[in-house]
Amino acid sequence: MTTTPPADFVVAIPARYASTRLPGKPLQLIGERPMIQHVAERALLAGAREVWVATDDARIAEVIDGLSGVHVAMTGATHESGTDRLAECARIAGWEADTCVVNLQGDEPFAPAAGIRAVADLLLQSGAEMATLAAQVDSAHELFDPNVVKLVRTTDGDALYFSRAPIPWHRDRFASQRDSLPEDGQWLRHIGIYAYRAGFLQRFAAMPPGMLERIESLEQLRVMEAGYRIAVALTPEQFPPGIDTPDDLARAQTRVAAA
Repeated sequence: MTTTPPADFVVAIPARYASTRLPGKPLQLIGERPMIQHVAERALLAGAREVWVATDDARIAEVIDGLSGVHVAMTGATHESGTDRLAECARIAGWEADTCVVNLQGDEPFAPAAGIRAVADLLLQSGAEMATLAAQVDSAHELFDPNVVKLVRTTDGDALYFSRAPIPWHRDRFASQRDSLPEDGQWLRHIGIYAYRAGFLQRFAAMPPGMLERIESLEQLRVMEAGYRIAVALTPEQFPPGIDTPDDLARAQTRVAAA
């Protein structure tokens, strides 16, 4: 029986010290280790050929310098997005244009290794310019929460649209009732992990934001509005929530303490 070889990929983790809701987020301790160390270790566990942390802060760089198998890219301080920061990281790392790059957010300390590998596999197998993951929406509250990004996709698995609004809109049901999910549809939420070739990452960062991105404040819409494909697969393993607030951090610390 023929088996598919494991994907050859690198992981890049954007990490900013400044955070409005949780200052110094990458260096906040979860258990005895800073958050950014947890994230980097998840990338190593996934089997990445290289793991890089892209940051403009010397305090974060100092932590990364002490981690075996993890590199640090000191990037500029004026980047407007994580994509811009990763594009500079790719140039510093010297990756070839066809290198598969997984963009793993720096506030995902429990990202499953299987999910990291899955998004790399999806990019390499789909032929799309980008790949990402999704999960089933669990509740009506989640569906109508603008902080939870929803998506719809084609029967072939390509993204049709991402939105903070509840999509698809159930015309008959949602006009009168929004306290539960209808049984005659599927609703998906986006998981913010991406894969792309290093060459496309440079093109992505150079594209001007389009109208859809400006309205929704969703960077991936820049790619779709420019006519490129984003392949979407259901995550093979649940991604626990990322860390955005002090309450999120407290829950993460409790989880590690109980393990």
